[in-house]
Amino acid sequence: MNHYTPRLKFNYPLTVRVSGLIGVLLITFGFLFIPRSFTTVVLDEAQIDIIKPIDIPLTQQFDLPPPPSRPSVPIESEDEDLADDLTIEETDLENFEAWDAPPPPPEGPRVKFIPYDDPPKPLTPIRPKYPEIAQEAGIEGTVIVQVFIDKKGRVKETMILKGIPNTGLDEAAIEAIRKTRFKPAKQRERAVGVWISIPVNFRLK
Repeated sequence: MNHYTPRLKFNYPLTVRVSGLIGVLLITFGFLFIPRSFTTVVLDEAQIDIIKPIDIPLTQQFDLPPPPSRPSVPIESEDEDLADDLTIEETDLENFEAWDAPPPPPEGPRVKFIPYDDPPKPLTPIRPKYPEIAQEAGIEGTVIVQVFIDKKGRVKETMILKGIPNTGLDEAAIEAIRKTRFKPAKQRERAVGVWISIPVNFRLK
């Protein structure tokens, strides 16, 4: 048996303690005196993207036009009474006689227009005599007479433009105008004969 064994057992705890203390001192010395290189990591500032709302237009619905109607297909007639040699005669347009057309509207009285600066004026009021037939029937109205007045102010021609026939009013208006004297029309300070329209009113009181 080795004589070093009892001594080793006695010195083992002391050796372990001394060894641990030396290791702690070495580690502490290394942290305090040995320069260390630290890597600094810089983080970039995070960028926040703002999502803007987008207006999405509503979907418009358009009414589609109806489909075109199918063309009609001619169907063969089932009538057996039709003759096979039936033909359509050609229309003779050269010998075509025109239908009776309505008569043209009646033309108004044709008078010669004479320009004037001042129209003729009656020297006295036009006072027609009311026919008894029209009075008894209660007929009223206006008769328009086309009158030619010469350069001396005399009534030479008369014609009815708008009358009330079969009442005596047309005749009474013409008679009253013929009895009236007029101041003639003037054209550049010169008397001229002209055509004018004179309305004659018939009113019952």
